[in-house]
Amino acid sequence: MKTAMKFKSLGAGLVAAAVASILAGCAATPVTPAGALDARARLTQLQSDPALANRAPLAMQAADDAVRVAERPDADSNLEAYRIYMADRKIDVARAEAETRLAEDQRPELRAESEKARLDARTRELGLSQNQTAVANAEGADHAADLQRQIDLLQARVAGSNLVVTLGDSLFSDDGTVLQDSSSGDLNRLVTFLDRYPERTASITGYTDNRGTDDGDQARSQRSADSVMSYLVEQGISPDRLSASGMGDSSPVATNDSAIGRQQNRRVEVTIHAPESAER
Repeated sequence: MKTAMKFKSLGAGLVAAAVASILAGCAATPVTPAGALDARARLTQLQSDPALANRAPLAMQAADDAVRVAERPDADSNLEAYRIYMADRKIDVARAEAETRLAEDQRPELRAESEKARLDARTRELGLSQNQTAVANAEGADHAADLQRQIDLLQARVAGSNLVVTLGDSLFSDDGTVLQDSSSGDLNRLVTFLDRYPERTASITGYTDNRGTDDGDQARSQRSADSVMSYLVEQGISPDRLSASGMGDSSPVATNDSAIGRQQNRRVEVTIHAPESAER
């Protein structure tokens, strides 16, 4: 009887030890970062869309690879955050390319515009690492990822050590000089960026199409630039950090022979300059 009780006690001990071992193993199991779970959900939604899923296979695969990397836990929280950020950008690129190809198939007459959008998507993907390197040189590696996120929010392009934000004529009244209420979203993102990086200055330059006189175009483009500068100053940006000038129709980015081209030429470009220490 005593022997049987000893075996029973030993068996119970072994079971308890096994359960404790299993529980310890579960406690040590790495946890997938929450941001990676969100990225996987976004990618799954994109892959499940019958209209988009098969239209950009290379970009979809690149996004899937990036999400798999982001799903790997790491003791370095900064590395985890960077991987999640890269996965999100890859998903954005895949969606942009798939939507562009869908529009291309549905509306052949917009093939030229769709080609440009697809090229822009590829350029963003290829230029991401280059922009990251340029940002790291200018601001320091610790702030590079944060600055890149701000650049994406602004939809700015990198021009050397500077950033250029283009404000279209849809933000202005019919005469192209007075800001509409709907423009506040774009301009507030600009205000947020300048608040976040107070060592940077900005040059605001207005442009028009060629449908007016030289003097009239120059004056109208100056008023457009002045409107943007006034808004920024009203939101608390020091006027000492800003300058405004009008260039008339001197630098077209598209032909003035079409309505679409003239609309692209009517714009305000805000050049955000790198800090002087980063330019040296």
